[in-house]
Amino acid sequence: MAMRRRGLMLILSSPSGAGKTTLTRMLLQDKSLDLTLSVSVTTRARRSSEADGIHYHFITQREFEALRLAGDLLESAEVHSHRYGTPRAPVEAVLAQGRDMLFDIDWQGAQQVRESLGADVVSIFILPPSMEELRARLDRRAEDSAATIAARLDNARKEIERWRQYDYVLVNDDLQRAYSQVVSIIAAERLREPRVAAGVEAFVKQLLES
Repeated sequence: MAMRRRGLMLILSSPSGAGKTTLTRMLLQDKSLDLTLSVSVTTRARRSSEADGIHYHFITQREFEALRLAGDLLESAEVHSHRYGTPRAPVEAVLAQGRDMLFDIDWQGAQQVRESLGADVVSIFILPPSMEELRARLDRRAEDSAATIAARLDNARKEIERWRQYDYVLVNDDLQRAYSQVVSIIAAERLREPRVAAGVEAFVKQLLES
Protein backbone atom coordinates (compact mmCIF):
# COMPACT_ATOMS: atom_id res chain seq x y z
CA MET A 1 0.00 0.00 0.00
CA ALA A 2 1.16 3.54 -0.69
CA MET A 3 2.07 5.57 2.38
CA ARG A 4 2.86 9.25 2.70
CA ARG A 5 6.57 9.98 2.51
CA ARG A 6 9.04 12.77 1.95
CA GLY A 7 10.21 13.41 -1.58
CA LEU A 8 13.83 12.80 -2.50
CA MET A 9 16.29 14.60 -4.76
CA LEU A 10 18.00 12.16 -7.13
CA ILE A 11 21.27 13.53 -8.48
CA LEU A 12 22.97 11.97 -11.50
CA SER A 13 26.49 13.19 -12.25
CA SER A 14 29.09 12.05 -14.76
CA PRO A 15 31.80 13.37 -17.03
CA SER A 16 30.42 14.75 -20.29
CA GLY A 17 29.66 11.78 -22.54
CA ALA A 18 29.44 9.12 -19.82
CA GLY A 19 25.68 8.75 -20.16
CA LYS A 20 23.87 10.76 -17.51
CA THR A 21 21.75 12.65 -20.04
CA THR A 22 20.63 9.43 -21.74
CA LEU A 23 19.84 7.81 -18.39
CA THR A 24 17.94 10.93 -17.33
CA ARG A 25 15.80 10.73 -20.46
CA MET A 26 15.07 7.03 -19.88
CA LEU A 27 14.05 7.66 -16.26
CA LEU A 28 11.69 10.46 -17.25
CA GLN A 29 10.07 8.34 -19.96
CA ASP A 30 9.13 5.71 -17.35
CA LYS A 31 5.90 7.23 -16.05
CA SER A 32 5.66 4.65 -13.26
CA LEU A 33 8.67 6.32 -11.59
CA ASP A 34 6.89 9.71 -11.52
CA LEU A 35 10.09 11.76 -11.55
CA THR A 36 10.16 15.51 -12.20
CA LEU A 37 13.23 16.91 -13.94
CA SER A 38 14.91 19.93 -12.41
CA VAL A 39 15.61 22.19 -15.39
CA SER A 40 18.78 24.19 -14.78
CA VAL A 41 19.55 27.68 -15.98
CA THR A 42 22.75 28.18 -17.97
CA THR A 43 24.63 31.00 -19.66
CA ARG A 44 26.03 28.81 -22.45
CA ALA A 45 24.66 28.89 -25.98
CA ARG A 46 21.90 26.48 -26.93
CA ARG A 47 22.97 23.47 -29.00
CA SER A 48 21.00 22.59 -32.14
CA SER A 49 19.60 19.49 -30.40
CA GLU A 50 18.34 21.41 -27.37
CA ALA A 51 15.09 23.23 -26.58
CA ASP A 52 14.82 26.15 -24.19
CA GLY A 53 12.81 25.23 -21.08
CA ILE A 54 13.22 21.50 -21.67
CA HIS A 55 16.95 20.86 -21.60
CA TYR A 56 17.91 24.15 -19.93
CA HIS A 57 16.64 27.66 -19.41
CA PHE A 58 19.15 29.66 -21.47
CA ILE A 59 19.77 33.06 -19.87
CA THR A 60 22.31 35.88 -19.92
CA GLN A 61 25.19 36.42 -17.49
CA ARG A 62 23.30 39.39 -16.00
CA GLU A 63 20.13 37.34 -15.46
CA PHE A 64 22.14 34.55 -13.86
CA GLU A 65 23.87 36.91 -11.45
CA ALA A 66 20.55 38.48 -10.46
CA LEU A 67 19.15 35.05 -9.55
CA ARG A 68 22.26 34.16 -7.57
CA LEU A 69 22.31 37.39 -5.58
CA ALA A 70 18.60 37.07 -4.76
CA GLY A 71 19.18 33.59 -3.29
CA ASP A 72 16.92 32.05 -5.91
CA LEU A 73 19.44 29.35 -6.91
CA LEU A 74 19.76 26.17 -4.89
CA GLU A 75 23.21 25.67 -6.37
CA SER A 76 25.43 27.21 -9.02
CA ALA A 77 28.65 26.24 -10.75
CA GLU A 78 30.98 27.19 -13.56
CA VAL A 79 31.82 24.47 -16.08
CA HIS A 80 33.81 24.95 -19.30
CA SER A 81 33.63 28.75 -18.76
CA HIS A 82 29.81 28.71 -18.59
CA ARG A 83 27.58 29.09 -15.53
CA TYR A 84 24.86 26.68 -14.45
CA GLY A 85 22.36 26.79 -11.60
CA THR A 86 19.24 25.17 -10.16
CA PRO A 87 16.20 27.39 -9.45
CA ARG A 88 15.10 26.87 -5.84
CA ALA A 89 11.31 27.38 -6.02
CA PRO A 90 10.38 24.45 -8.35
CA VAL A 91 12.41 22.02 -6.25
CA GLU A 92 10.80 23.02 -2.97
CA ALA A 93 7.33 22.79 -4.52
CA VAL A 94 7.84 19.21 -5.76
CA LEU A 95 9.38 17.94 -2.51
CA ALA A 96 6.52 19.46 -0.50
CA GLN A 97 4.14 17.25 -2.51
CA GLY A 98 6.04 14.12 -1.44
CA ARG A 99 7.29 13.60 -4.98
CA ASP A 100 10.81 13.10 -6.31
CA MET A 101 12.97 15.41 -8.41
CA LEU A 102 15.74 14.35 -10.77
CA PHE A 103 18.91 16.44 -11.18
CA ASP A 104 21.42 16.23 -14.03
CA ILE A 105 24.24 18.31 -12.48
CA ASP A 106 28.00 18.13 -11.94
CA TRP A 107 29.95 17.48 -8.73
CA GLN A 108 30.06 21.16 -7.77
CA GLY A 109 26.28 21.45 -7.92
CA ALA A 110 25.82 18.12 -6.16
CA GLN A 111 28.02 19.26 -3.29
CA GLN A 112 26.05 22.49 -2.82
CA VAL A 113 22.67 20.73 -2.97
CA ARG A 114 23.88 18.21 -0.41
CA GLU A 115 24.96 21.02 1.91
CA SER A 116 21.55 22.71 1.58
CA LEU A 117 19.19 19.72 1.70
CA GLY A 118 21.40 16.75 2.59
CA ALA A 119 18.72 14.53 4.14
CA ASP A 120 16.68 14.63 0.94
CA VAL A 121 19.57 13.92 -1.46
CA VAL A 122 20.47 10.62 -3.16
CA SER A 123 23.51 10.99 -5.42
CA ILE A 124 24.82 8.66 -8.14
CA PHE A 125 28.07 9.06 -10.06
CA ILE A 126 28.29 7.42 -13.49
CA LEU A 127 31.68 6.30 -14.79
CA PRO A 128 32.56 5.55 -18.42
CA PRO A 129 33.99 2.08 -19.16
CA SER A 130 37.24 3.68 -20.40
CA MET A 131 38.65 7.03 -21.44
CA GLU A 132 38.91 5.72 -25.01
CA GLU A 133 35.18 5.01 -25.07
CA LEU A 134 34.46 8.41 -23.54
CA ARG A 135 36.40 10.11 -26.34
CA ALA A 136 34.57 8.03 -28.94
CA ARG A 137 31.18 9.05 -27.52
CA LEU A 138 32.12 12.72 -27.61
CA ASP A 139 33.34 12.35 -31.20
CA ARG A 140 30.12 10.60 -32.25
CA ARG A 141 28.05 13.40 -30.74
CA ALA A 142 29.55 15.74 -33.38
CA GLU A 143 28.50 18.87 -31.50
CA ASP A 144 31.87 20.15 -30.27
CA SER A 145 35.15 21.20 -31.84
CA ALA A 146 38.34 19.17 -31.35
CA ALA A 147 39.57 21.76 -28.84
CA THR A 148 36.32 21.56 -26.85
CA ILE A 149 36.45 17.75 -26.80
CA ALA A 150 40.03 17.88 -25.53
CA ALA A 151 38.95 20.29 -22.77
CA ARG A 152 36.02 18.00 -21.85
CA LEU A 153 38.34 14.99 -21.58
CA ASP A 154 40.76 16.92 -19.39
CA ASN A 155 37.89 18.04 -17.17
CA ALA A 156 36.50 14.48 -17.10
CA ARG A 157 39.63 13.22 -15.34
CA LYS A 158 39.18 15.84 -12.63
CA GLU A 159 35.48 14.99 -12.24
CA ILE A 160 36.16 11.26 -12.00
CA GLU A 161 38.46 11.89 -9.03
CA ARG A 162 35.35 13.14 -7.14
CA TRP A 163 33.54 9.77 -7.25
CA ARG A 164 33.90 9.20 -3.49
CA GLN A 165 31.61 12.18 -2.79
CA TYR A 166 28.59 10.22 -4.06
CA ASP A 167 26.26 7.72 -2.38
CA TYR A 168 26.38 5.30 -5.31
CA VAL A 169 28.82 4.69 -8.18
CA LEU A 170 28.16 2.68 -11.34
CA VAL A 171 30.01 1.99 -14.59
CA ASN A 172 27.98 2.64 -17.72
CA ASP A 173 29.40 -0.14 -19.92
CA ASP A 174 25.89 -1.43 -20.69
CA LEU A 175 23.10 1.16 -20.85
CA GLN A 176 20.23 -1.16 -19.93
CA ARG A 177 22.10 -2.58 -16.96
CA ALA A 178 23.04 0.90 -15.76
CA TYR A 179 19.42 1.96 -16.07
CA SER A 180 18.21 -1.06 -14.05
CA GLN A 181 20.75 -0.25 -11.35
CA VAL A 182 19.49 3.33 -11.07
CA VAL A 183 15.86 2.14 -10.85
CA SER A 184 16.83 -0.29 -8.07
CA ILE A 185 18.50 2.54 -6.14
CA ILE A 186 15.35 4.67 -6.45
CA ALA A 187 13.14 1.84 -5.18
CA ALA A 188 15.36 1.23 -2.16
CA GLU A 189 15.82 4.89 -1.27
CA ARG A 190 12.08 5.54 -1.34
CA LEU A 191 11.73 3.01 1.50
CA ARG A 192 14.37 4.49 3.81
CA GLU A 193 12.99 4.93 7.31
CA PRO A 194 13.45 8.73 7.56
CA ARG A 195 11.46 9.23 4.35
CA VAL A 196 8.52 7.01 5.27
CA ALA A 197 8.51 7.49 9.05
CA ALA A 198 5.42 9.69 9.20
CA GLY A 199 3.35 7.43 6.98
CA VAL A 200 4.52 4.20 8.63
CA GLU A 201 3.92 5.58 12.11
CA ALA A 202 0.28 6.26 11.28
CA PHE A 203 -0.06 2.82 9.67
CA VAL A 204 1.56 1.01 12.60
CA LYS A 205 -0.71 2.83 15.08
CA GLN A 206 -3.76 1.75 13.10
CA LEU A 207 -2.35 -1.78 12.79
CA LEU A 208 -1.81 -2.19 16.53
CA GLU A 209 -5.25 -0.78 17.37
CA SER A 210 -7.03 -3.28 15.12
